[in-house]
Amino acid sequence: MGVLVNTVAVILGSLLGIPIGSKLPEKYKNVLFLSIGAITTFLGLKMGLGADNFLVVLISLAIGGLLGEWWKIEERITSLADRFSKTDETTFASGFVFATVLFTIGPMTILGCVNSGLTGDNQLLYVKSTMDGISSIILASVYGKGVLMSAIGVYLIEGSLVSLSSVLHFLTLPTYINDFTSVGGAILLMIAIKLFNLREIKAGNFLPALVVVPFLDLIKISF
Repeated sequence: MGVLVNTVAVILGSLLGIPIGSKLPEKYKNVLFLSIGAITTFLGLKMGLGADNFLVVLISLAIGGLLGEWWKIEERITSLADRFSKTDETTFASGFVFATVLFTIGPMTILGCVNSGLTGDNQLLYVKSTMDGISSIILASVYGKGVLMSAIGVYLIEGSLVSLSSVLHFLTLPTYINDFTSVGGAILLMIAIKLFNLREIKAGNFLPALVVVPFLDLIKISF
């Protein structure tokens, strides 16, 4: 139930934000882009600097980035934009990746999903749903349908965490959750750099790093 509420919150927020964005003059959109870029930088730094082991984070990003480049994840995401008329592919991909990372990476997601799966307590996910719903209104007004499509990522990722909570309970340990969150922070920083037009970065190609980092932490702890 917590996952469904969170998914619906993102969908409703996006549906409210998209019409707002279509009516905003370009100069006001640019102000929103800069505002989101600033807060993304702060959030990415906060998440990234909380790593338990920066070497693990670095290796995870390197391996994940290479896998993402090989699998052409960013290109596959942008191809989704072809299904929507008058949708800018770059904006769509940025919105999808940004919203997916923002809504699914972090302690609140992991702890909320594990609590929901193990005890049936959805309280944390309900709080997160409120926050995500409000955020999706603002993000969708800038990024459009890419944020709406991120609801699919929210449902799949959180649903998997809840379903596998008994197996993935180890992720709540500080070492795992800190490094996992740090990788997410690094990806957010890449998006911030892209928002400020400092460099074109295919942030979506680094998403596999989020899967790689728990395995590296497991190896590190085992030895």
